[in-house]
Amino acid sequence: MTEFFNMFGGTALAFLGAGLAAGLCCIGSAKGTGMVGEAATGVLSETPEHFSKCLILQVIPGTQGLYGLVIWFMALLQMGVFGGTMTALTVTQGWTIFVACLPMALGGWMSAKFQGRVAAASINIVAKKPNDWSKGIILCVTVEFYAILSLLASIIMLLNALK
Repeated sequence: MTEFFNMFGGTALAFLGAGLAAGLCCIGSAKGTGMVGEAATGVLSETPEHFSKCLILQVIPGTQGLYGLVIWFMALLQMGVFGGTMTALTVTQGWTIFVACLPMALGGWMSAKFQGRVAAASINIVAKKPNDWSKGIILCVTVEFYAILSLLASIIMLLNALK
């Protein structure tokens, strides 16, 4: 097993962690925003004046994709990709960056999907009681909190990954 990791090296492990953070978060956001968009089309076909309310609800599960991209960027900064000083990482250093990216990769992926479900259900509020649509936003923010915790965990670990 050690030979397997030595063959790919720490740099590949670090790139894998960064890629998973960006990729899984974007997959979750695409799923979440897609669900809300599907739910919104029914409302908008009857009441197009609620477009801005539906759009705001749709955008909310997209934040995890941005958070994943922030972690991807921070991981690549730690690796020296943008500074022109990139050196080969040891397997231990690669694992450190990989593991530091996992909270955002997994937390962002899952929270975006669950937040999309809450936002899609909140489209019903727009349809039935348009003046109360902000209650749906509050429900979505509860799920957002856990995406932010995942982001914070990954940031703190990445800031100390190669020290």
